[in-house]
Amino acid sequence: MLLQQNWVSPHWAWQSLGKPFLLFVFLMLQTADLEARRGHQFVWKTGHWGRCLGDCGSGGLRSRAVWCTHAEGWTTYHANCDQQHKPESQRRCFKVCDWHLELFQWEVSGWDRCGLAGAEAHEGCVTAQHGLQRRSVRCLQRLNGTAVPGEICEAFAPQPPAEQACLVPCPRACVVSAFSSWSPCGSACAPGLQHRTRAVLAPPLYGGAPCPNLTESRPCGAACAPGEERHTHSLRVGAWGPCRPAQHTGLELNAGTMRDSGSGERSVAGAQGSKHPHHGGDVEIGYQTRQARCVRSDGRHAALSLCLQDPFPVTARSCVIARDCETSAWSPWSSCSQSCSWGDVAPGFRSRRRSVRSVAVGAGKPCPELEEREACSLAGKELLQPCRRFAWRASEWKACQVSLLLGQQDPPHQRHTGLCGGGLQTRVVYCVQISVEPGTHRLKEVARPVDGKLCQGPAPSSSQVCHLPCPAECVVSLWSAWGPCQHEDCQHHQHGARGFRMRRRQVIVDPVGTLAGCPHLVESIPCEDPACYEWIVSEGPCVTDDGKCGPGHRPLRAVCRSREGEEVPHHLCSELPQSEAVACEVPCAMDCVTSEWSPWSPCSHSCSSKSAEGTQSRSRSILALPAEGGKACPPDRALQEHRACNAHPCVHFFWETSPWSSCSEDVLVTALNATGSWSGGATCGVGIQTRKVFCMKSSSGQVTPKRCPESLRPEAVRPCLLPCKKDCVVTPFSEWTRCPTACQPGNSTAVKQSRYRIIIQDSANGGQACPDTLYEERECEDVPICPVYRWKTQRWSPCVLVPDSVRQGLPGQSEACGHGLQSRAVTCLSEQDGIAEVGDCVRWAGAVPPLVQECLIPCKDDCTFTPWSKFTACSSDCGTTRSRRRSLTGRSRKRDKCQNTEVYPQVETEPCPCEVFSSQPHGNWSDCIIRGGPSELVLGMPSQGASQECGEGVRLRAIACYDGTGRLVDPSRCSSSG
Repeated sequence: MLLQQNWVSPHWAWQSLGKPFLLFVFLMLQTADLEARRGHQFVWKTGHWGRCLGDCGSGGLRSRAVWCTHAEGWTTYHANCDQQHKPESQRRCFKVCDWHLELFQWEVSGWDRCGLAGAEAHEGCVTAQHGLQRRSVRCLQRLNGTAVPGEICEAFAPQPPAEQACLVPCPRACVVSAFSSWSPCGSACAPGLQHRTRAVLAPPLYGGAPCPNLTESRPCGAACAPGEERHTHSLRVGAWGPCRPAQHTGLELNAGTMRDSGSGERSVAGAQGSKHPHHGGDVEIGYQTRQARCVRSDGRHAALSLCLQDPFPVTARSCVIARDCETSAWSPWSSCSQSCSWGDVAPGFRSRRRSVRSVAVGAGKPCPELEEREACSLAGKELLQPCRRFAWRASEWKACQVSLLLGQQDPPHQRHTGLCGGGLQTRVVYCVQISVEPGTHRLKEVARPVDGKLCQGPAPSSSQVCHLPCPAECVVSLWSAWGPCQHEDCQHHQHGARGFRMRRRQVIVDPVGTLAGCPHLVESIPCEDPACYEWIVSEGPCVTDDGKCGPGHRPLRAVCRSREGEEVPHHLCSELPQSEAVACEVPCAMDCVTSEWSPWSPCSHSCSSKSAEGTQSRSRSILALPAEGGKACPPDRALQEHRACNAHPCVHFFWETSPWSSCSEDVLVTALNATGSWSGGATCGVGIQTRKVFCMKSSSGQVTPKRCPESLRPEAVRPCLLPCKKDCVVTPFSEWTRCPTACQPGNSTAVKQSRYRIIIQDSANGGQACPDTLYEERECEDVPICPVYRWKTQRWSPCVLVPDSVRQGLPGQSEACGHGLQSRAVTCLSEQDGIAEVGDCVRWAGAVPPLVQECLIPCKDDCTFTPWSKFTACSSDCGTTRSRRRSLTGRSRKRDKCQNTEVYPQVETEPCPCEVFSSQPHGNWSDCIIRGGPSELVLGMPSQGASQECGEGVRLRAIACYDGTGRLVDPSRCSSSG
């Protein structure tokens, strides 16, 4: 016995600890298992950030979806992922509203120099190479010019590209002529050096090798007498002086000037120099000079001839007399853009303008800003009256939809089945005006929707989580045992009335979302001699006849109980049946010990017939074998007992019902309404439902209702809630959107204004349907057309050189040729070709065309050419080239040096501009698609048939194609390799 107790003690020890401890151990094991799974199989995934919601300004909030996924790609509970590294799902943002368009703008700088993208030019360059040039792009606040995040400006206009492709021509090295012969040595020993020079034929371009030294010196062989000094000489050139009118010729030069032959390459353009001041419209061309001095090695000035070199630096050139931009005075301030004050939420602005009277010329000061804006306030004091009040309103919630939460995470096998569980409900949130009724202090609401930015504070939520119950079939228990024969109605029972035996079952799970209800829960069998009360007999403990062990008997105890199981007085029961005490035996210490009899098993048949009868059994087991001399244990057959059971006919009866009808108006209520006797208000809340009730026989179908207990007959009529007809409710149309007050170009498309209304309540139960038109638009009337102005340019003037009076005083400048300037007149014309103010063209026609350009009058020894022809046309393919040509003119055609095409090319070839497109992935990866093989995958087509649940598959993601400016173009422009 001690060994047996020690063996069973752990079981009792666990039970003694109690359920809370067992639950704690279970949770600890689950937590350890969860931690082990987190580190290897589950990771966080995030969606794209959504739009910035909330108040205008920096108080916005943007959110994104965060979910936990298994390494294989399926979504699971958040608890499976590491909570310490969960990505944020919300962050602050700057909410951009429509009126911000007046406050912010993009600012772009000029393009910088085109350079090779990450590589140096090749030494054997033949054609131009692809390069990249950049510029700065910033979003600025107009009022103070401070930089703000670029996403603010992106709300109104796409960000201008900060990079663009360009072509870098091949580097061209400097080309120089051959050295001249050495200069003669003087008869005196003072100079001591002789020189030779060479000229630049073609300057270096595009990063080519710089020009080499253009002069060389060597000592003369003549020796100086003792005591005579030797000096070296150098040429020093000063800065350019101010630009002077052409009639001013008072030069302060120590030496003359000579023209800069440069490369000797010239084009035919312009005429001979003018001796009189030239005005191209409002442009005056003058000249400017600089000093050139010859300095000895001891610092003293020397004769310019000692420093003479070829080419000699240019010391006089044409220039444009500078003139600043002139503007008119400021116009008066305009009226405020807002008629009332919204404070900092939507401030109003006023503006003033000034016009250009004359544009800047040369190095004159450019025109300042022509428009100025400021808030409609003075010294912090608001000049406008406060605006009317507005408040948020919302429509009714729409039906719960599970698919809104699933989105792209919806597994393929769930897309065509009924969805249930967690879902999302949406509604429309809008802003309405609230005004005070005249003569009262009550608020009157105008239901017409207005612009959402007029409502202050955060808008109510337009979505909420909901739950859609999953469909569930009715689940019932097993049938109970047949009860005794009882009267149908024990309250009013009569002698000789019929009786029924009944058995029951209970509903374990109620049906949800199905048309089929639960099956019948009660079955009955007619019987004779019914009773409303019955004796319940139970056996007591075994009492020995003599001593503490041995044979004995079990006393019986009888209790009178009602059909409901309640104990009642004995006289209500019939005469107690005679029964003898049940024999039993209490084992002695040396005898075999057996257990008590188990309860009778369920009957093997619920009914009996002539061919079959049910049986049930009970058993007992041997607990301890007898000691020596004790009573032996019973044989195995004595450990089990069997008996017949359920001697009832197999035919039984039960009530069956049809489904409930739809809820309809009660006939009685309808009659009362017709007579005016009903005072219960609207009848849409009162209705009835009916159904048919049948008595069914288990084997043959419907029978007469007398076969079933009337007391258990289901109800055939019940009250119900009759849904009221619900008409669709929509708001009035909003105000028409404003037509633009600013003028529109004459060739622009028609400007339209629109209005809308919102469905507050959908129709239901046969109510009036919602209107089809929720949005209307119409063309704006009386939209001002922008005035049309254009610049008209005159012919270029002849090429103007340095005045003759200046040029003739310079050594080597006997010929009137070289670089100069030419100008032209530019006038402003109206749409009717009448003369207009310059400021009108500056405002409506764009920048002023160039007023001055460089020109060149060839010298008699220069090589002259015709202008370059236009480039030949390019094909659509990348990698092709285009070319242009020119030819020699005049005497240049007979000069040998001009025939050298390496120095003076007559054909130029360059690569055709090739528009470069780039592809970038767009959006998230799709779910893993299992189709049995890549050959079965057709983009854009739904899957056919049942798809596999596991195996190797593919994920898809969209590819967007962009041009060089970042604009979205047709995907066919991008190569498949992208």
